[in-house]
Amino acid sequence: MGIKPSYIKTLGLELLAKNREKFTSNYDEDKQALTGIAIIESKRVRNRVAGFITRKINTKRHQ
Repeated sequence: MGIKPSYIKTLGLELLAKNREKFTSNYDEDKQALTGIAIIESKRVRNRVAGFITRKINTKRHQ
């Protein structure tokens, strides 16, 4: 999809480091987990962070 902004990466990596067990390889489940973990006002930012986290988990699993 392109290059992600640094704030998406920073937020995603921070949340992934603190709450690794709450995230899965499923995008929809990660969106729901984010709503319980972090207060993100923008739906677009929440979805982008969830997509980043899902992608990170899936790439680590396949390596």
